[in-house]
Amino acid sequence: MATTAPYKKLKLNYQEIERMIVKGEEVVPDIIDVQTQKSIIAQVDEEYNVCYPHTEAKRTQQLARLKLYNNQRRDEDAVGDPLMFTVFNTVLASLYDDRLMAKWEGRSGEGDEDVEENLNALAEYDYDIMGKSELDYQWDWDTAFFGRGLMLMMDFDREGIMAPVPEIIDPTTFVRDPRASSVNGDFRGRGGMRFGGFETGASYYELKNLPGYFNIQSLRKGKDIRSLLDKAREARNIAQNTENFPQKEETLGKYNNYEFKLLNWFTTIKGEKYLVTLGNCRSTLIRLVPLKYGGLWPIIDRTLYPMAHDWDGVCVPDLTEDKQRARAVFLNLGMKSAKADVMARFLYDRNKIKNKNDLNYRVNKYIGVDGDVTNAMVPVQKSNAYQYVNVLMDVLDQAAQRATATPEIQQGMPSDQQRTLGELNLVSSKVDTRYSMSAKIFGWSERAFWRQWYRQYKLHFKDQIDEKIVRVQGPLGPEWRPLTKENIIAQVDPDVRIESRIISEAKRMREQQGFDSIAGLALQDPESGHRYILKKAAKLRGFKKQEIDMAFPPTVDEMQAEDENKLLNVGKLPTIGIRDDHKTHIFIHAKANQNAQTMAHTRAHKKLMIVKRNRVDLFPPPTAPAFQQPGSQSTAGMAAPMTPTQ
Repeated sequence: MATTAPYKKLKLNYQEIERMIVKGEEVVPDIIDVQTQKSIIAQVDEEYNVCYPHTEAKRTQQLARLKLYNNQRRDEDAVGDPLMFTVFNTVLASLYDDRLMAKWEGRSGEGDEDVEENLNALAEYDYDIMGKSELDYQWDWDTAFFGRGLMLMMDFDREGIMAPVPEIIDPTTFVRDPRASSVNGDFRGRGGMRFGGFETGASYYELKNLPGYFNIQSLRKGKDIRSLLDKAREARNIAQNTENFPQKEETLGKYNNYEFKLLNWFTTIKGEKYLVTLGNCRSTLIRLVPLKYGGLWPIIDRTLYPMAHDWDGVCVPDLTEDKQRARAVFLNLGMKSAKADVMARFLYDRNKIKNKNDLNYRVNKYIGVDGDVTNAMVPVQKSNAYQYVNVLMDVLDQAAQRATATPEIQQGMPSDQQRTLGELNLVSSKVDTRYSMSAKIFGWSERAFWRQWYRQYKLHFKDQIDEKIVRVQGPLGPEWRPLTKENIIAQVDPDVRIESRIISEAKRMREQQGFDSIAGLALQDPESGHRYILKKAAKLRGFKKQEIDMAFPPTVDEMQAEDENKLLNVGKLPTIGIRDDHKTHIFIHAKANQNAQTMAHTRAHKKLMIVKRNRVDLFPPPTAPAFQQPGSQSTAGMAAPMTPTQ
C-alpha cells in the first residue's frame, strides 16, 4: 500500500467509495492507504473521548430509571409504586394513538398534481412495508423516556422491498458533541452536532454479508471496559430480573456468531460528511461511507418537552422519578406502621401477671391478675404513620398529573372528586391542548423523516432502471400502479405538510362547512367557476384526484391549456385560438412557471376577453354538430322528440 499525506488519497477516491457502496461491492482497503486509516482512527478517538465524559452522568441516570419503570428484582416484602409507568404510558398512548399524517404538496406547478398523488400513494404504501407503526412506537417510547429519540435513515433496500430502511438508535448507546442542541440544528445548521455516534454489535458473518465493510478479518475478541452496549443491556437485564450474558458470550469462537462491539461514528473529514465504523475498541477501520444528504446527518431526532438551546430537554421520568420514590417510601412505611398496629407490643406489670405464658394469644382466653386490672398491661406508644400516607400519596400523585397533563380521567379512571359535566369537559379540552402541543413538536421530526425518505428515493432510485409497483385504492377498487423515478421526483423538491390525524380531520370538517355555506350561492352566479366549486367540494369530502377526474372529466380547453403550459415552461408562446375559453385558460396557466412568456400569454387572454365583450360580431357563435343541424340529411328521417303530453 502506498503511503501518502493524510486524507489525500481518500479525497481522490471519494467517488470510487460511493460507487462501490451503492453497487453493493466490498470496499477494499487498498483504496484507503494506511496513513489515512490511522488519521481517521485518531480523529474519531479524539472526538469520542470528548463526547463520552459529557454524556456519562446522564446515561447512568437514565439506565437507573429503567428499574423504577419495571423493577422485577425488588425485595419480595416491599411494594413498588407504578406512578412512572402509569403517567408514562398515558402520555405515550395519547401521542401514539394520534397518527401524524404526511401530505405532499408540489411547488413547481407543471405536473405537480400527478407527482403529489404518486408521492402520497407511495408514502402510504411504504408506511406499511417499512413497519413505520412499530418504529413509531419505539421512537415515541425513547422520546418520552429519554427526552430525545433517534432514528437512523440511510439504508435503501434495493433487493427486497425497494424502499428506505429506517432504524431506531438506542439513546443509551449514543454519544454526541457537547455543544450540540440537536442533530442537524436549525435551518442554517446552527446548533447541529459536529460529530457523534452509537455503539452496536454484529457477528462476523453478518458483517460479511453486508456491503461496504472491509478489514473484518482483523476483528478480535476482547472486552471494552467502556462498552455502552454492555452497560445498556446489563441495566435492562437487572430491571427485568434476567441473567447478564456478556461474560458467558466470551466462550464463543470468533466464527461461531460471536458479537463484535462496533462504533458507528458520524464526523466530517476534509469538509465531507462520513459514517466511520471502527472495531477492536476503536482501533480498526472497517467501514467508510460518504454521506450525500445536502449537508445533513441521516439521523432524525424527536423531542417531547424540548428546552431552547438544549439537547436533553425534559422527559416523563424527570417529572415522576422523585415522586415515585417518595410514594414508594411512604407506601412501605405505611404498611409497616399498619402491621405494627395489628401486631403491637405491650408493657405489663410483672407483679400482677405472674405467668408470662398467659400473654400468648388464644381466642376467649382469660388471664388472672393480682389486684386491680387497671394498667396491668398497656400498649407501647408508637408513630401512626399509616394515617397520613393517603394524604401524602395524593399530593405527590397530583403533582405528577399537573406536570404531565395526565389527570385521572385521562388515565381511564373516574375522578376521586365529584365534578360536573362542564368541569370534566373543560379539563378534557385543556388536556387536549397540552397534548396537541406535543403532537405539533412531534411533527417537526415527522417532517424531517419524510424529507429524508424523499432524499433516499432521489439518491438511490435509478432513472430509467428502477420501477416500483404500489397498491393504491382507486375509484373502482384496489389497483396496482407502477412508478418510476420521473413519477415521484419533481423538478423542484416538493413540500411535505405534517398534521395530526385528529386535528386534520377537524380542520377538514370546518373547511367543508365554511365552503358549503357559500358554494350554493356561488353556483347561482353564471360568472363563477362552477367546475372549480364542484371539484373543490369533492376534494373536501375526501375524493382522490382520479375519482374527481372521472366525475368531472377535463374539458377540451383544460387539456389544451395543460399542453400550452409545457410550452410556456420552456419560454415558448403558444397560439391563442379564436374559440378558446379564456377564463379556463387563465385559470390553468396560473399553474405554469410565471416567466415573461406566461405573463404575456395571460395578458393576451385578458385582452381578448374584453374584445369579445365589446365586439360580439367579430366572434361567430359556436357551430352545432352536423347531426343536430335542423333540416340536414342526417336528421331528416328521424322522429321528432316526444313531448310530455305524448
